[in-house]
Amino acid sequence: MRSITLKLDLYEFNQVEKTCKTVAEKLGLRKDLIEQDLEQLVQLLEYYKDKQQHQKQGKRESKVQVPAESATRCIEFLKGENLVQKFNQLIGKAGIVGEETNRILLFVIASSYKMPDTLHALIQGSSGSGKTRLLKIISQLMPGEDVKKYTRVTDNSFYNQDKYFFVNKLICFEDLDGLKEDAQLAVRELQSNEILRTSTSLKDKNGSITGGERIVRGPIASLSCTTRGETYEDNISRSFLIAVDESREQTLKVIQYQNNVSAGLIDKQEQEKVKGFVKNCIRLLQPYEVVNPFANKIKLPEEAHKIRRLNELYQSFVRQITLLNQYQRKRDKQGRVITEKADLQTACDILFESIVLKVDELDGSLRQFFEKLKAYISARESETEDFTQREIRQALNISKAQCSRFFGRLQSMEYITSRYSNNQRKISYKIDYWDNYAKIRARIKDDLTNQINDL
Repeated sequence: MRSITLKLDLYEFNQVEKTCKTVAEKLGLRKDLIEQDLEQLVQLLEYYKDKQQHQKQGKRESKVQVPAESATRCIEFLKGENLVQKFNQLIGKAGIVGEETNRILLFVIASSYKMPDTLHALIQGSSGSGKTRLLKIISQLMPGEDVKKYTRVTDNSFYNQDKYFFVNKLICFEDLDGLKEDAQLAVRELQSNEILRTSTSLKDKNGSITGGERIVRGPIASLSCTTRGETYEDNISRSFLIAVDESREQTLKVIQYQNNVSAGLIDKQEQEKVKGFVKNCIRLLQPYEVVNPFANKIKLPEEAHKIRRLNELYQSFVRQITLLNQYQRKRDKQGRVITEKADLQTACDILFESIVLKVDELDGSLRQFFEKLKAYISARESETEDFTQREIRQALNISKAQCSRFFGRLQSMEYITSRYSNNQRKISYKIDYWDNYAKIRARIKDDLTNQINDL
């Protein structure tokens, strides 16, 4: 058979039509099938082009260099004493008012994205509590080339990414509630196993369909926001659960900051300078291996839920505190950075609330509500008198939906009970279990402090 050479522009409709007709006549094939094959070829070429662009962009972004003058200032800062506390002050200057413990905890977690042991956080709070702003500012303190932010994730998008697209990246989800189950599974697998493996159908160059494997690699660090932390049991076990401070005192701080912004009292340019400086500091940190000589001498509360994973998270957090202080720490003969006692103390101070939450069967938002409820009932003339949802939501200034959800969860966990009054035709409640949360916190705090002091 005589060979025929055709010059074809796959994006020119008339050319494609004419070529398909010619090939069909010469080879005795169906014209519509040839058109389908050419259409699939176009899609594959588009995918290849996008893949090449992603790879080029990734290489270009990975070469971000810190200017010599800035690097000198950053290294001098990284060698200074009380480094973590100084980072916390810079976070405040960057735009997060209050939330001193939460913000530095999130910062340490976010900065782990380029290290061997990455960390993850689940930020829990009611609608409008400021959880998204926490995530936004913390992510802005990380090098932009290493941050991926998502509002929505389709089911299979993570599985179809380039093999190295997520390697050593900080992934931020503004609303975890918007992710479907398949997308959440992909996130959990990247968090735990640092790899996604998908068995799929592939078409080879001859058009034959064969089985194949797609691989997407991590590791990743992640920050996620949710209003329903209790529904993400699998995520919580892999992450540090952080409850947004919804107290009246914090609300007043936020309002004052908002008013200062409107009055022009906040220097936005200074905030951007602070963010740029912190980003350069993070760029100068190296992913060294860490050895903790005190690892066997600190024991977490045994009553904590999933103590094995909590202990793993704690040890990883200590390693990350050590890596933040790497310019001040000694190294052993193998080049590993050595953890010091001060790193353990810093880690315990920052992680205390998260450790308590792991011991407490109530999650962060529910615990805050229950403590406010107990305080309100204790301040009344009679603690034994029943109360209604309307009374509590008006006294604590929360929405009807949120109040109803908290009441339902406390009732299911047997912290409060309800009864129906036929005469008044209403449902009233009373507290059935007055736990001593303050005493539990004090005991855990004393235990951890004593262990560190005994080192």
